[in-house]
Amino acid sequence: MPGKPDYTGPAGQTHDNAPKAGVLLVNLGTPDAPTAAAVRPYLAQFLGDRRVIDYPRLLWKAILHGVILRVRPRRSAHAYARIWTPEGSPLRVYSEALAAALQAELTARLSGPVRVALAMRYGQPDVAGSIAALQREGVRRLLVLPLYPQYSATSTGSVFDAVADTIKTLRWPPELRLVNDYHAEPAYIGALADSVRAHWDANGRGEKLLMSFHGIPERYVREGDPYFEQSQATARLLREALGLSEIDAPLAFQSRVGRERWLHPYTDETVKAFGAQGIKRIDVISPGFAVDCLETLEEIAMQNADFFRAAGGDTLSYIPCLNATPPHVDALVALVRRHGQGWPEFSAGSGAHA
Repeated sequence: MPGKPDYTGPAGQTHDNAPKAGVLLVNLGTPDAPTAAAVRPYLAQFLGDRRVIDYPRLLWKAILHGVILRVRPRRSAHAYARIWTPEGSPLRVYSEALAAALQAELTARLSGPVRVALAMRYGQPDVAGSIAALQREGVRRLLVLPLYPQYSATSTGSVFDAVADTIKTLRWPPELRLVNDYHAEPAYIGALADSVRAHWDANGRGEKLLMSFHGIPERYVREGDPYFEQSQATARLLREALGLSEIDAPLAFQSRVGRERWLHPYTDETVKAFGAQGIKRIDVISPGFAVDCLETLEEIAMQNADFFRAAGGDTLSYIPCLNATPPHVDALVALVRRHGQGWPEFSAGSGAHA
């Protein structure tokens, strides 16, 4: 008996037009404003994700809603306010610029129509809405590219969850491919190395190059998460590209929360130790972030710079993320083209497409 449909999809879709391919870039997300009222629902969605925090649900919900969401939104809003731009959140502004640049390059280099869309895992634009928009444009082949170079269940895995949750509601799902990681891609490593050299040319060179990656609980790695291994691989390849030793360019992990032991060494403790050792200038790069955001612009360039100075250092020079720079866009173009092999839109072409 007809009733409320269980599946969704554009009604009255015509088959007269050739299908298109789509590339969905997905980043973490951001609140809509640097206020406690805007941060609270964003944090509730983020910290409520089982991929991010896997504690027993009833216990964690009590902690999250009874303690954390009563205290942390105000503190986080203050941090966001320190980096907020006239255009909005840096993560969203830079992600949108990257998506636009990737769209321009794919249009110029590929034979068929490829539409690029941006989604956020938490907040807006969400994954479901972005996939629906691509479907309305006639996208029948979809490549999902999470903007996380190193795979973690807490980031890339969560994106795949959101995509799967969306796809299983569609009456006619698109053909689907997922990019798992790109932590060792030569073009990505080359772009990182070029950004370090350019920073040194413009600002001089510090006594250390600290590579700071986002942390995760050590327990997650013991349970099979490859993030630690892939972060180490990225760090090793970047050292090799720059001709540096592990002493010259150490690895550390930032952004830990709670009492559980996270990946070591910690970034804040590392920069404090450098200052106490008499090191006066360090450079810091965050190779796990595709675009600049709260964790790079506020946590590294502001908080950790203060920690370094308080411990006896002079200058923490932050090296920006790759953002929408041409080497980064070129690296993503190469990645997308390889993962799109076999789809007609991804062969080389003149680029004269609507």
